[in-house]
Amino acid sequence: MSTISIICVGKIKEKYWNDAISEYSKRLSRYCKLNIIEVADEKTPDNAPAAIEEQIKKKEGDRILQNIDQSAYVCVLAINGKKYSSEGFSEYISGLGVQGTNHIAFVIGGSLGLHEDVLKRANSKISFSDMTFPHQMMRVVLLEQIYRAYRIMHNEPYHK
Repeated sequence: MSTISIICVGKIKEKYWNDAISEYSKRLSRYCKLNIIEVADEKTPDNAPAAIEEQIKKKEGDRILQNIDQSAYVCVLAINGKKYSSEGFSEYISGLGVQGTNHIAFVIGGSLGLHEDVLKRANSKISFSDMTFPHQMMRVVLLEQIYRAYRIMHNEPYHK
């Protein structure tokens, strides 16, 4: 059974997001071992200068990198990443497994995005939209799409 890790900046405080995350985590347990790793976010002052924002991204990036398993295939969520259909995303995950990848780490950055060091560690970048989403919502969307990908891989029904 493969391992999927989701490394994300910040905690989820709202019960409804936690309920959705728990539901998809439970559903995914038949297909993979799932790890959700939350790293602390930094408080960003209003109108922070670019140098301060860079320091914040660096701190968050260091925390992310400390939690990436060295053997993991790292896929960061980035607005300029490759876009997939649900079927294409399923083929992407399946293809990694065929190539012998048994651990995929998806990374969701904080409000300022990902530090360059994290982007350099990434094996690939994917995008779910040209729009920006709150990290709580993105975590749920990512889990749902991973679940959908496994359903497609196993030729099981899924909502189109």
